Amino acid sequence: MSIWILRNCVFQAMKFQNIWRSLGAVGGGSLATYVGLKLIERNQTHEAYHEKQEMVGRGGWCHDWDQRQLVQQKLSSESGIEHEQEPEAVALRHIVLVRHGEYKASPDGGHLTELGRLQAHRTGQRLHEMGVTWDHVVASTMSRAQETAMIILKQINFDPLKMKRCELLPEGTPCPADPPQNRSVESVERAFRRDGPRIEAAFRRYFFRASPEQKQDSYLLVIGHANVIRYLVCRALQFSPEAWTRFTLHHGSITWLTVWPTGYVTLRCLGDTGFMSINELTHRRPKEQVK
Repeated sequence: MSIWILRNCVFQAMKFQNIWRSLGAVGGGSLATYVGLKLIERNQTHEAYHEKQEMVGRGGWCHDWDQRQLVQQKLSSESGIEHEQEPEAVALRHIVLVRHGEYKASPDGGHLTELGRLQAHRTGQRLHEMGVTWDHVVASTMSRAQETAMIILKQINFDPLKMKRCELLPEGTPCPADPPQNRSVESVERAFRRDGPRIEAAFRRYFFRASPEQKQDSYLLVIGHANVIRYLVCRALQFSPEAWTRFTLHHGSITWLTVWPTGYVTLRCLGDTGFMSINELTHRRPKEQVK
């Protein structure tokens, strides 16, 4: 299967994700009318998507990356009424991404080592020192992420019952890498077909600008995995997604992105571990001891 076909599969998955997300914005509108519009504009949307991808690849910035303008256009087309200009958004959305602590592999996704638990504790302390109020906390459903989250929640005084467990966030292969990984083409394609649409859906779920109704800045904490975080950073900054393997994240590291009301996205820090000692830094699983 070619890379182009794989990307097309991701596009189709993204398309259906956007239908449901936009339906939520439409509210009580006509489902039949909306779906009809989507079918009529299918070819136009497909072409626009590839044009945007080509522009991003050249270093350009797509201002409607979260499709805010597209939703407004659909609302106007469906109602036949020209809507008044939407009020300007004023709030920032801060998205803080944390990688889980060091772990040992196991069938259920791995469990933290003693060092991994210490790393999670250090990260929780750092997040607490930031002095912000966390509006939402979400974590991957994998064991190592859940264990990391429980340690962090104690440090930031966040109710564990309010944490969301997200099935879109588990580790995986978001897309074929450039330069290629040291894996067979067949294995990468299988992994990408399995994980790519899911991880892209995670980006769509958590990355968007604040609505005009949101008046205060918000803080979202996401506890997950290196591959997913690296891909989300590339997508949010509109870098080539295939570049996700070009940087490394330590266990327990903090990555902070801000989505501005204009839709502009800035990276405040990437893989910060300055709150740990040099002896506490790891980025790979410990090697199994040979008996």
